[in-house]
Amino acid sequence: MRALGAFWLLVGAVLLGGVVLLDHLGPPEGGVPPSLARGADAAAPAAAPAAGPAPPADDGAAPAGAAPSAPPPLPGASAPVAAAVPAAEGPPVAPPPGGPLPAAPEPPPLAAQAQAHAHAPRPGAAADRPIPPPDPALQEPSRHGPLPRIGAEGRTAIRAYGRAFDRGEARPRVALLVGNLGLSAAGSEEAIRRLPAATALAFSPYAARPDPLLERARARGMEVLSALPLEPANYPVNDPGERALLTTLPAAENASRLDWALSRVAGQVGAVGALGPMRGERFAALPDSLGAVQDTLRARGLLYVDPRPGAPSPARAWGRAVDVVVDEPATRGEIDRRLAELERLARERGSALGLAADVSPVLVDRVAAWAAGLEARGLVLAPVTALIRRPEELPRAP
Repeated sequence: MRALGAFWLLVGAVLLGGVVLLDHLGPPEGGVPPSLARGADAAAPAAAPAAGPAPPADDGAAPAGAAPSAPPPLPGASAPVAAAVPAAEGPPVAPPPGGPLPAAPEPPPLAAQAQAHAHAPRPGAAADRPIPPPDPALQEPSRHGPLPRIGAEGRTAIRAYGRAFDRGEARPRVALLVGNLGLSAAGSEEAIRRLPAATALAFSPYAARPDPLLERARARGMEVLSALPLEPANYPVNDPGERALLTTLPAAENASRLDWALSRVAGQVGAVGALGPMRGERFAALPDSLGAVQDTLRARGLLYVDPRPGAPSPARAWGRAVDVVVDEPATRGEIDRRLAELERLARERGSALGLAADVSPVLVDRVAAWAAGLEARGLVLAPVTALIRRPEELPRAP
């Protein structure tokens, strides 16, 4: 037993002596071997967060020409293949042994960039052209503000601010006019951003600051119109506002109110006789009152859209009546059903015009989804100016 104890005492003394000797000698020259260092780097992602933005680069910390360090590979991914990164001048430079790793490949595009790429024009497709800004040559001053007028050589707002369209297009044409823009800035901006560019927009004259929205709509190539506050059915329960054209007012007062409404929307192609769901039925029932509005619009080079489905085309102004009101009621299923009805009418008649009385999130969603497959179904979305008709009472030139 004494011999066994002596043996273990000797083993312990040898081990203790080895530890003391290693501590005295210190680590090997050069630190940790590069192979072990790379192995440690490769294992690092297991302890790194699963996601999150990379820290910003320290400008000025790295010497000129140094390659940026590579982010760790995703867990489970194979190690990246080292590739020489071309410098600004001269041949590719490989990293020195034990130095920084090669630069990582380009990261995937950000979400906004990917979305922009997805919506880029297809090869061979014509990009949307912006609508020109308001032309002073097509305006005249008034006590309410600038009003549209016909320019030199008969130049009109319909031609100047109408969206380009191939008049030889043989497919059935569908046009859509969305109303009541400008009352909600956020809702209007969303509609301008998401609706198809061929959609026409009718701006309320009561909008507080319409100019920035009008500029955005023109930049997308969208036609704009004035929404006229005409006396509706069941007035005054249905109230079109303090500047509405009423059946009880003198003709001169209605003419002044019409000028005020037209002065609120610059760069318009015309007007629609609806303010949201109110379609001016009581005012339109008086032929002389409605005729006076159409005379004024025609004399100013503007078109008129009658918002009453089934009404005759304007007799004294360029324009047409709508065929379908697509958002009464403004539910998902009803909007889809009425858009399908609009398509059916376009196939039967060659063209059809729809009116969305009030811009809303559900309307924007359904119209955007509907329009995405319209061409695949054999139709084309056309601007309102491509569907207007000649006024019946306007004499033709000999």
